[in-house]
Amino acid sequence: MAQQLNKDQVKQVAALARLELSDAEQTRLTTQLNDILAQFARLQELDTTGVPPTSHSLSLKNVLRDDVVSPSLPREAATANAPEKRDGNFIVPQIVEL
Repeated sequence: MAQQLNKDQVKQVAALARLELSDAEQTRLTTQLNDILAQFARLQELDTTGVPPTSHSLSLKNVLRDDVVSPSLPREAATANAPEKRDGNFIVPQIVEL
């Protein structure tokens, strides 16, 4: 059986977290936290020998493609919808004062 928390311990943790709890909230949280600890105690009873430790439930792998050299977008196509352009470059308002 898991160690049971009492109302004073819940009140102390709430004070450390800078939470103000009413008596009803303290009572409710004491019950809820004890239920959670009981569930963890049940998990501790499971035989996990042969189960490798893991940080994720699914194996992680990067899905990357090989780099393939291909032609880039032509300058004319890249600037086709630009509101203002000159010599194949975008013209934008100046935002930094010199």
